[in-house]
Formats: sequence, C-alpha cells, structure tokens
Amino acid sequence: METKELPKVKKEQRTIQLVDGTFTPSEASDVITALIDEKINFHKIQRLQLWEGNHKCNTNGLDGRIEELIKEKQLAKEIINEARSKGANIAINGTLSLKFVD
Repeated sequence: METKELPKVKKEQRTIQLVDGTFTPSEASDVITALIDEKINFHKIQRLQLWEGNHKCNTNGLDGRIEELIKEKQLAKEIINEARSKGANIAINGTLSLKFVD
C-alpha cells in the first residue's frame, strides 16, 4: 500500500472580509459593539479558565488586552457620536488576516 502526501497549502496567508460597507451611526454602533464585546468575552473566558486551573496564575496579559479593548470600544463610541452629530454615515472595512505560524 502506497501512502500519499497531502498537497501543501499554496498560500500561507489568507484574508477574510468580515465587514465591508457603509452604515448609519446606529448600525455602525451595533456592528462594532458586537465585535468588540465578543472579543472581550473571549478573553474573559480564557482568563476564567486559566484561573480555574490555578488560582495564583498571572492573568496580567489577558487583563491588559481586555482593558485595551474597552478603551477601543470607547474610542469607537466617540467616533460614532461625532458622525451622528455631523449627520454622516460610517464606512467600515474589517479584514481578518490569517497566516500559519510555528
């Protein structure tokens, strides 16, 4: 019986277009808040899982990332409020870049 090697992935970097469009301030707020909140929750769950395994663990990295995301969420709210006060819509382009790492 002969074994065959699986073909290698031709591209080691790919992109996914997550968000691309023009939104009202309310829609933009919904989209951005949902994305950031989901990421904050992801890190909170990671922190909890780490803590459950070791109550003396260092969660500074996760705590720092959560704080960064909270600040980014506040900045997004300020930008959205500015657009709202000017009667402007907001163009959002959110691309994920994925690549293989060792």
